[in-house]
Amino acid sequence: MSLFHTSPFPASVLNHPNFNFKLAIKTSSSSHHRLSNLCITASTTLKRTTTMASRLAKSAIGAARIRPSVLPRSVPALTSVTPARYASNVPSEDPKNKAQSIVDALPGNSLVSKTAILSGAAGLSIAAISNELYILNEESVVAFCLLSVFYAAFKLGGPGYKEWAAAQIQKQKDILNSARADHTNAVKQRIENVKPLSGVVDVTKQLFEVSKESARLEAQAFELEQRTALAAEAKKVLESWVSYESQVKQREQRELAESVIAKIQKELQNPKMLQQVLQQSVADVERIVASKAQ
Repeated sequence: MSLFHTSPFPASVLNHPNFNFKLAIKTSSSSHHRLSNLCITASTTLKRTTTMASRLAKSAIGAARIRPSVLPRSVPALTSVTPARYASNVPSEDPKNKAQSIVDALPGNSLVSKTAILSGAAGLSIAAISNELYILNEESVVAFCLLSVFYAAFKLGGPGYKEWAAAQIQKQKDILNSARADHTNAVKQRIENVKPLSGVVDVTKQLFEVSKESARLEAQAFELEQRTALAAEAKKVLESWVSYESQVKQREQRELAESVIAKIQKELQNPKMLQQVLQQSVADVERIVASKAQ
């Protein structure tokens, strides 16, 4: 009777100035009406179960009266087979293990702390109910049922979810490990492929020396080419000067010959000059003849 008080509201709530007594009474009556409906439903279910059990018992007694000789033979066989089937289908759990699992489910690190937590929770619950801080109604029953369903779902589905999560984690780990192994193998293969190029420093030095020698030879070849081009250009200039000088000399000789010929032709046109040339020619002929006669 201490769980349900005649007034579901404490004195502090009743004395509050904003307290609506009619609405509170209506809400309380609705809650009590729901609780009474639940009680009626439970009692009806219990009556139906009792009626069904009594009918089964009456039918069993009637069958025993009708066939008294068959029942002693069949009942031991039935009683001997039923526990065997039950034992074979549903394995029995050790009570010690069940109790230990319940104790382990409680919060706390030691048995003393778990006992203290359980006692404190029970004391707080009793104090809350006795001081009307908490009223047990159909919402509490629904909450208890929901918590029971959630706990059962967690208890039954927890291991499966844990196994699934562990399988997913292991799958991801396997993928990452395989990727790491593939990357390691690729790096090792690349290292093996690059190993023949370990003497690339010496080869580079030799190539550098060859490139320097090639640059030096190219510089010399360019210098010789420039010298050859300069010599050819100088030769061409000199040849042009020689050609020019020869042309000048030929022109001067031609002009001199023309001037001499013109002067001689002009002198030949003079009779005195012709007479003098004739006399000179006769004298030369006489001298030649005289020299031959001697």
